[in-house]
Amino acid sequence: MRKNLNLLAKTLYGFEPLLAKELQHLGAQEIKTGNRLVSFKGDLGFLYKANLALRTALKILMPIHRFTIANNSMLYQAIYRFPWEDYLDAGQTFVIDSVVTGPFFTHSLYASQKAKDAIVDRFRKQNGMRPSVDTHRPDLRIHLHIQDRQATLSLDSSGASLHKRGYRNATNIAPINEVLAAGLLLHSGWAGQSDFYDPMCGSGTFLIEAAMIAAQIPANINREEFAFERWKNWDPDLFETIHKGLLKRVIAPKIKIYGSDKAPSAVRKTQENIQQANLEDFVTVTRFDFFKTQKQSQGPLHLVTNPPYGERLTGDITELYQKIGDTLKKEYPDTAAWMITSNLDAMKAIGLRPSRKIKVFNGKLESRLLYFPMYAGTKKIHKLKHNE
Repeated sequence: MRKNLNLLAKTLYGFEPLLAKELQHLGAQEIKTGNRLVSFKGDLGFLYKANLALRTALKILMPIHRFTIANNSMLYQAIYRFPWEDYLDAGQTFVIDSVVTGPFFTHSLYASQKAKDAIVDRFRKQNGMRPSVDTHRPDLRIHLHIQDRQATLSLDSSGASLHKRGYRNATNIAPINEVLAAGLLLHSGWAGQSDFYDPMCGSGTFLIEAAMIAAQIPANINREEFAFERWKNWDPDLFETIHKGLLKRVIAPKIKIYGSDKAPSAVRKTQENIQQANLEDFVTVTRFDFFKTQKQSQGPLHLVTNPPYGERLTGDITELYQKIGDTLKKEYPDTAAWMITSNLDAMKAIGLRPSRKIKVFNGKLESRLLYFPMYAGTKKIHKLKHNE
């Protein structure tokens, strides 16, 4: 029986419940939500599975040492005494990423330097050799978190952030983060239950993430590498078993997933990314001006989009949002319409009252995910009883 590990998944603001639900569905144990993180337990195979399958996780960390400190000397000694040889050989490479808060430690780079010195000095004293630092592709990526006097050392099992799925080579201006896109889709209740449309698809992130959810394709199946593949306990046979097990769950959606954009460059980039994600059979994209379209689906439609916020737009942002509202009212009955925006003033020009408002962050921009349920047989929006 494999030993259970204490694990930690980092996520975006407001996505903690979504991530906890994902972990529960995968079979994690002792799930607890925190601030932009969810802790849980699982064995080594589950660590592989979490990295492959979680849609709303940015990183999967494995805490290996917790201690209390009050000054630089205590930090150095605690890290020096830790048995790093269990995780790292003298001929290998490593890097340390630090996050520090509180009155005792205020500079993350300095904390990383002290930790690096302690690790190097321990190896040098033991056998005269020392591991090197590699900031680009290290054998071991270490995460140091210090809050007030409490310090935690973790191994970063993911490496590059998990939003880097491996399918998006072509991007448009200000592309939406893949983890953010997946979380917004899950917030909207998307599960592949109806046709899906993104009328301003940009580089196609919503379309690809929506298709992967509908087809039950693991979020990071296209990644070339995870950091745990360089660990001393790397088990390629176990990874292959987990990988195959997840692929057995993939289904062929019986719905239509399509997008459009009026910019030829956006359509071209979306098509390239769809091909890179091997989703040509599930997703189509065409060049259309949303304001000259009509709903294609006869039944319910799930619409999610990320319109311009105004930062890079030439023209009247208020007029743009007004036209979005008019098009939804006139041409898109029986549609669950969702959009994210950081322009809360322009949002009012839509002329529709959102049934739900969910606070999120698009990068550093405080934004809202808005829900406009458009009903069949009427051009009016109905007020639903939801918590805003």
